[in-house]
Amino acid sequence: MPRPFPLSRLALAVTLSALLTDSVTLAGGGPVAAPRPAPAPAAGTATFRNPVINENFPDPFILREGQTYHAYATNTGSANVPHATSRNLLRWESAKDAMPVLPAWAAGGRTWAPEVARVGQKYVLYYTAQHADSGRQCIGAATATSPAGPFRDSSSKPLVCQLAEGGSIDASPFLDTDGKRYLLWKNDGNCCNQATHLYLQPLSGDGLRLTGKATALIQNFELWEGNVIEAPTLRRVGGVYYLLYSAGPFDSDLYAVGYATASRITGPYRKAPENPILVSKGAVAGPGHQTVIADGAGRTWLAYHAWDAARIGDAVGYRSLHLSPITFAGGKVKVGAPTLAPQRAPTP
Repeated sequence: MPRPFPLSRLALAVTLSALLTDSVTLAGGGPVAAPRPAPAPAAGTATFRNPVINENFPDPFILREGQTYHAYATNTGSANVPHATSRNLLRWESAKDAMPVLPAWAAGGRTWAPEVARVGQKYVLYYTAQHADSGRQCIGAATATSPAGPFRDSSSKPLVCQLAEGGSIDASPFLDTDGKRYLLWKNDGNCCNQATHLYLQPLSGDGLRLTGKATALIQNFELWEGNVIEAPTLRRVGGVYYLLYSAGPFDSDLYAVGYATASRITGPYRKAPENPILVSKGAVAGPGHQTVIADGAGRTWLAYHAWDAARIGDAVGYRSLHLSPITFAGGKVKVGAPTLAPQRAPTP
């Protein structure tokens, strides 16, 4: 859940200890192997340790433009859209607020989960903010001539605002191989005892208008998901659409990442029987709200936030930025388990 401050921990029927035993049967699937330690890097291999941003940087998204990586996160007390830059995914420098001014329809203080797409010669930032009239969270789109911003949204109303379904959050743009653009998001039903769905709808060529009809892709119904699925990330590899998502209470060690696959962008999507594929381990708790980024060698990485297990739910705890290697092949996703140990570094 893309909120800047932790809430009280929630109880679910699934426990972390169950997820980390040698084998556990989850709803919708058979036995799931526990995550195994990553092999030690070979001698002479460049390595790094997580977290790569060791401060509050929740709901991260990373865009690469040229030789520079741009990371964006949910609001802090001093920025609507925190922004940092890096040349290698490991050493990050704080930059200016990417969206210092909100549109008239939005109230300040709850600007969540920004993601940016390059559209022609401009950049479009999709973000969540509080709808001033209703108090619900809704999605807007802002533009800039640089990935650093400043992004501006001159619209008089949100781009997506499903008030009857609790609001709309976690927008994520997707460009298909045929050049068509889409927007994914989640209805915020868990705010008010409703089911949560991940939606997809076509976008106009400029990325600023929804076209066609919205399609509900998946909803929460598995035990590990609890009362929420969120944070959609769509990737197409080898003719397969891989839909990553996060689920469970964000402020606990039960938050985790799963995925579903389909042969068509609108589905039907089938959730993986081995879900969840990224769970709490050791000192790394509640990994989630993921995004996928490729390094300079084309190797793919999952970027996500996670808590320090000793401080999860603490008023002074924070969600830092972590990286794990991830692969997509043959309809399966494999991701390295969360670790603070040295591992092979990305290629700049």
